[in-house]
Amino acid sequence: MKISDLLGNSQCRLHKLDVSECSIGEEGYKCLYSAVRSNPESHLIELDLRGNDPGETGVKLIYQLIQDHKCKLNTVRLLSSSSAVKAFEYLTETLGINPLLQREVNLSDHKLDESRVNQICDLLKDKHCHINTLILRDCGLTEESCSALASVLSSNISVKELDMSNNHLQDSGVKKLQTGLENIHCQLQKLSVSECSIGEEGYKCLYSAVRSNPESHLIELDLRGNDPGETGVKLIYQLIQDHKCKLNTVRFLKTRAAEEACDHLCKALDVNPLLLKELNLSHNKLGDLDGEKLSALLMDSHSKVTKIIVSECSIGEEGYKCLYSAVRSNPESHLIELDLRGNDPGETGVKLIYQLIQDHKCKLNTVRLRDCGLTEESCSALASVLSSNISVKELDMSNNHLQDSGVKKLQTGLENIHCQLQKLRFLKSCAAEEACDHLCKALDVNPLLLKELNLSHNKLGDLDGEKLSALLMDSHSKVTKIILNDCELTENQCSALAAVLSCKTLVKEMNLSNSPLMDSGLKHICDQLEKPQCQLQILNFNQYGQSYEALDSCSRFMNSSITQG
Repeated sequence: MKISDLLGNSQCRLHKLDVSECSIGEEGYKCLYSAVRSNPESHLIELDLRGNDPGETGVKLIYQLIQDHKCKLNTVRLLSSSSAVKAFEYLTETLGINPLLQREVNLSDHKLDESRVNQICDLLKDKHCHINTLILRDCGLTEESCSALASVLSSNISVKELDMSNNHLQDSGVKKLQTGLENIHCQLQKLSVSECSIGEEGYKCLYSAVRSNPESHLIELDLRGNDPGETGVKLIYQLIQDHKCKLNTVRFLKTRAAEEACDHLCKALDVNPLLLKELNLSHNKLGDLDGEKLSALLMDSHSKVTKIIVSECSIGEEGYKCLYSAVRSNPESHLIELDLRGNDPGETGVKLIYQLIQDHKCKLNTVRLRDCGLTEESCSALASVLSSNISVKELDMSNNHLQDSGVKKLQTGLENIHCQLQKLRFLKSCAAEEACDHLCKALDVNPLLLKELNLSHNKLGDLDGEKLSALLMDSHSKVTKIILNDCELTENQCSALAAVLSCKTLVKEMNLSNSPLMDSGLKHICDQLEKPQCQLQILNFNQYGQSYEALDSCSRFMNSSITQG
């Protein structure tokens, strides 16, 4: 006779039944339920079912018997370990629930020591517990808590969602959690570890865990408020793009504003900005994106942008305020270069940028304010900033209406012993800047400080003529004399010098003594002398075997302006 038939018999006087560890499944629980329920004369008051598997409905059916006032059953043992029993009692007392009848348990803000965590994990591992969602936000969990939870994930249990946010897990905690995530029995679908002090190593552990587990069920991951380091975001995106991986939703950004900015830039740039170090928003790629949203994105720890280019974007004072706020309010900002070319900051914007430069917490070392409508007054404020021990090493103020008076004001700051600035750019064009950089290295002095440009002994090098011309044509160049003594001038170098003569510069004298010129080189130079824009008054060169034809081409200029050796 079956046990259920015995229990259902009205003549049965059984008070206690122990069928623990008897491999009973859901159908067996249904039979026990039916037998006791169908027998109004049942004397069963105690039932031990520990170590069996009730399936989805078994526990619920047994509890219905206990709650039935017609039924004498009042004691049921379901949990195998005393530790699990303690967890059951704690949850019942703390939350006022029966955890064996719950699909979700929320213990947020309840501080749990290691002993309590171990008890809860033992409860979760019992087959009579079917909690699907466990929320442990801000519970004081630690690295050791992760070991216990990893053992839960390694079991073939019902937990599908685990929220461990706002706990100090660190990379070491995630590494311990990794053993559970990479286990083929892990059924977890959603994991939230936001604000858990996780760094780059923690992201690597999560990547390895999911990548190495072909059976991983993880579809959603919340990493907000952590620091991915240089590679973290890239690794997680590789998981999303892997067609073998089920992960399809990852949350990195802390605020809705940052998410909206990220979505906007994804469409504008056709790439996720979290994967970029250089954010180029030139020519209005910024669109109608709200400045505060951009700030929120840049302030997020998952943004690793080191350079922002927002040239020609019509950014006004409000835009400058937002950029200032984004950089200033984020002490962990990686931003080292800010390119604001072609945007008029207004008086307020200028002050904000200068305050940013002066902030010792700011890591900016390059600021470009080319063509930003800066004036003499802008230089007054900047002079005091330069006198401070600032991090900025390069400042581009070219193509602004600074005038001599503005530059003179800057001089005060530049002469200060605390000034750390290494490059201050005034020149109009990139070609002029390149020429200036080339000559700075060749001469070991800034050519803008010179009236006499001595490029003797082949210091001209391979500098392009158009770039040299751009430099000498710039209003900041005061060069009136070029000396190229003892140079082996090539035809290309002569072309470069000819290009200089063809432009309106301040150059009045060119000395090519002891520098042999080929016929073609001499002709390049002499052809420019008749042009009206050529300001040259003195050209000195030695005759080193030039043909009569070459010399004749210059003969019409052989007056006080030109001498030959």
